[in-house]
Amino acid sequence: MTQTLDRGAIVRAVTASGLVNPTATAPVRTHASGVIQALYCDANTKVKAGQLCAKINPRPYQIVVDQAKADLAAAEARLQMNKASLAQAKAELDRHAVPANHRAISRKARDKSRKAYAQVQEQTKLDEAMLEKLQAALHAAEINLGNTDIASPVDGIVVARSVEIGQTVAAGSETQLFLVGTNLAVIHIAANVSAKDIDEVKLGDKATFLVASFPNRPFAGEVAQIRPSPQTSEQGATHDIVVAAPNPDFLLEPGMMATVRIVTERRDDVLRAPNQALRYSPGNPAVASDGADPRTSPDGPRLWILRDGKPTALLVELGLDDGVYTEIVKGGLQPGDEVIVGEGARFRQDASAASSPL
Repeated sequence: MTQTLDRGAIVRAVTASGLVNPTATAPVRTHASGVIQALYCDANTKVKAGQLCAKINPRPYQIVVDQAKADLAAAEARLQMNKASLAQAKAELDRHAVPANHRAISRKARDKSRKAYAQVQEQTKLDEAMLEKLQAALHAAEINLGNTDIASPVDGIVVARSVEIGQTVAAGSETQLFLVGTNLAVIHIAANVSAKDIDEVKLGDKATFLVASFPNRPFAGEVAQIRPSPQTSEQGATHDIVVAAPNPDFLLEPGMMATVRIVTERRDDVLRAPNQALRYSPGNPAVASDGADPRTSPDGPRLWILRDGKPTALLVELGLDDGVYTEIVKGGLQPGDEVIVGEGARFRQDASAASSPL
C-alpha cells in the first residue's frame, strides 16, 4: 500500500478550549442599601448607558424624602412669617428714627424699636440658614432615593449577574451586582493550554477558533497573553492564555465557548511524507501502527519507496512534523514518488514464502 509524495503545508498546532470575554468591563455596584425588588437585566442582555438593570425597594428612602419636604415647607413658612415681621420692625424703626432726632419721642422708645428689628433680623438669618440646610437634606434624600435605581453606566452587554430578587445589598461594598462588557469590537478568549503544549505557544502566534453558534465559520486571532503560573486541577496542570480577535460584526458575544487552534509553526510548499510511511518496515506490518519514532533508527530515519516495483529504503533528513505529515528536508525524493505506508496480507504471505528455506 503506497501513497504519493507531494508538496504542501505542514502546520503544527496546539488546541485548547476557552470562553469569549470582552476586552474591557465595567462593574455595576450599588450606592444604596436595601432589598432588591426587581431585576431587569440578565447575562447577555444588551444595555445602554443609564438603562435600568435592578431596583432596590424605595419605600424607606421615599419616607425620608417626604419628611424632608415637610420640614422644608415648614421652614419656608417660618421664613416668610419672619420676613413679614422684619418688614414691620423696619417700618417701626424708620417711623421712630426722625421724631427721635427732634426729641419728639424718648430715646428709650427708639432703642427699643432698634433692638426689636435686630432680633427679627437675626432670626430671619437663622431661618434662611436652616432653609438652606433643609434644602441640602432634601437634595441628599432625593439622591439616595434615585440610587435605588441601579443602572448600567455604559453601553455594552451584561457579562455576569450576581444578585437575586429579595437579596439585601449594601452601599459602599465592593460587591458587583452586574458586570458589563464595554468594548465588543475586539474580544478576548481566555483559554487553557496543557502543560506539555505550553512551551510551543508564543506571543503573536496565529489562532483560529470556532463557536457553537457559528459552527461553519472560523474566526481568526492571535495569542496576546501567556500566564506563567500553571493552574492545577483533576485533569492536570494547564496554563491560561488569552487570544485576541477582532469582532467587527459583533457576532461573538461574551460567554460563548470556543474551540481554539493555535498555529505554533508552519512550513509552506515543502516536500512532505505521511507519518505512517515513516513507521513502515517490510515484513513487520505492526510497526505501521505501534507509534514507533522513526528518529530512533540507528542509521537515522528512512522511507521505503517503490522503485521498479521493488521496496527500496532511503535515508532521509526530517523537518517539521504536524502529527500527520513530516517535512522531508533531504533524501533524494521527489513529488510523485510512491512511499510505502503498509502491506496487504497477500504481500506478507509472498514475502514469507520467498524467505522460507523450503
